[in-house]
Amino acid sequence: MKKRILLFVGLLSLVVLLTGCMEYDQPITEESKGFWNEYIVYPLSMLIVKMAEIAGGSYGLSIILVTILIRLVILPLMIKQTKNSKAMQALQPEMKKLREKYSSKDQKTQQKLQQETMALFQTHGVNPLAGCFPLIVQMPILIGFYHAISRTREIAEHNFLWFDLGDKDPYFILPIVAGITTFIQQKMMMAGMENNPQMAMMLWLMPIMIVVFAFSFPAALSLYWVVGNLFMIIQTYFIKGPDLKQAKAAENAGGAKK
Repeated sequence: MKKRILLFVGLLSLVVLLTGCMEYDQPITEESKGFWNEYIVYPLSMLIVKMAEIAGGSYGLSIILVTILIRLVILPLMIKQTKNSKAMQALQPEMKKLREKYSSKDQKTQQKLQQETMALFQTHGVNPLAGCFPLIVQMPILIGFYHAISRTREIAEHNFLWFDLGDKDPYFILPIVAGITTFIQQKMMMAGMENNPQMAMMLWLMPIMIVVFAFSFPAALSLYWVVGNLFMIIQTYFIKGPDLKQAKAAENAGGAKK
C-alpha cells in the first residue's frame, strides 16, 4: 500500500515537473501560452514584480517576501499532511503486527492483510491517501514559483546583498547554506525515523542534491531555497515540537546506555 502511494505521488510529480521544464529556458511574458504558463508561472512572476515595486525595487527582498507568502498560503496543507503522517506513524506498530501475522506471500493471505490494514485505518479514522492530496496541490505551486524566478527577466538584471540574482553566488555561501538548512529541515521532519535505512539515505541525499544544483543555478534560486528551508524549519518546530523533544530524549537515553 505504502509503495503504491509513493509510486503514485512520484509519477504525478514527475508529470508536473516535466510539464514545467519544457520551456525552462524561455522568459515568461504575457504572451506565453499554455495552461502552465498562463495560470501558474506568469501570475507568480507578476507577483514577484509587483512585490519588488512595493519593496523599493529590490527583487531579492521580493523573492524573500513572496516565498514567505506562498509558504503561508500552503501552510494549512502542510499541517494537514503532517498530522496525517503522525497518525500513520502511530499505527506502525499495529501494521507491523499485521504483516507478521500475514507473512505468507500467497495471494489469499495478502488479500487478508490488505483487508485487515484497511479495517485498521477505518477504526482509527486514518486515510492513507489523505497525505498525498496536500502534496499534489503543493507541487505545482512550488515548481511554478521556481520557474517564475528562473524565467522572469527583471530578476536577472538586479543584485541583492553580495551577489547578482541572475548569476551564481561568487563565494558559494548561499549553496552551502541551502544544503545545511535542507539537512536541518529533513532531520526535523524525520525525527524518530532515523533507523529506517531509506529515510537515513534521504537525509543526506537531498542536501547534497540541493548543493550541487545551487552551485550551477542563479543565486536567486539559492535564495529561494534558503528562505523556504528556514520557513520550513520554523514551521516544523511548532508543528512537531513534542515529537522532536521525544526523539531527542530517546537519542540521549540511547547514548547514556552506551
